[in-house]
Amino acid sequence: MKKIIVITGPTGVGKTKLSIELAKHFDGEVINADSMQIYKDLNIGTAKISDEEKEGIEHHLFDIKEVDEDYSVYDYQRDGREILDNFSEDKTPIIVGGTGLYIKALLYDYEFYNNEEKYDLSHLTNKELLDEIKKYNSNVDIHINNRKRLERRLNIYLNNQSETDKSGDKLLYDVIFIGLTTDRKKLYDIINKRVDKMISDGLIDEVKAIYQKDIRSKSMMTGIGYKELYKYFDDEISLEEAIDLIKKNSRHYAKRQYTWFNNQMNITWFDVNFNNFDRTVEEVIDYIEKAYDNS
Repeated sequence: MKKIIVITGPTGVGKTKLSIELAKHFDGEVINADSMQIYKDLNIGTAKISDEEKEGIEHHLFDIKEVDEDYSVYDYQRDGREILDNFSEDKTPIIVGGTGLYIKALLYDYEFYNNEEKYDLSHLTNKELLDEIKKYNSNVDIHINNRKRLERRLNIYLNNQSETDKSGDKLLYDVIFIGLTTDRKKLYDIINKRVDKMISDGLIDEVKAIYQKDIRSKSMMTGIGYKELYKYFDDEISLEEAIDLIKKNSRHYAKRQYTWFNNQMNITWFDVNFNNFDRTVEEVIDYIEKAYDNS
């Protein structure tokens, strides 16, 4: 397998577009590293790549789960490593997305406990499960209607295990980390306009179709763009407040992404030339080719 290329960064900076250009140049295939793009029917709110935009490039780990299913970091690590371990020697894996924990779990020695012992919790109500969990973690963020996740989390605590160990510092693959960035003011303007476009493209109808099925899974209750509109449909806030909250939460998430990536990975950042994106593509390709030459 060739060197793995990772493209990360906040929303709206051109990760998807760059991934296609690199896939064409380095004969690559794309592996998703966005925790929300795993799910079917979450298209507008996740800015998921369209079939047309793929330009015939093979894409992995997109649309593999229904929105009412759980999908953990452990699941992603397992599925992603299976793809990498079976990757064609002639192809370049290009991992694209902003979910840092997914990328780290996939590429580093990040181990998960498999929690062999399962306790029978059928006698507990959902509220009682949540109350028990809060004895271990008062800040837990699991919806009371998501019984499967409640039971799984309580089983972990009852086994005296955390979901992950403290490993994760050693790279297991040959990787080139690329980050796309821009100045904070420009980024926040991009995010705000991106949300407005999502609304005009039909985000409200996308979320409403799922809301009307009474689906309150993790993806819907924690995903930015979805959880805010759920509050609107629940009559907790107005539509204007929901849209403003999506923008605010998106900006805060982008800020957290920078902090996380800079603390966790050795990323080479490229300032995006929005007036001439081809120049950014050329700079990244030149950097990668030099990395290949020096290896």
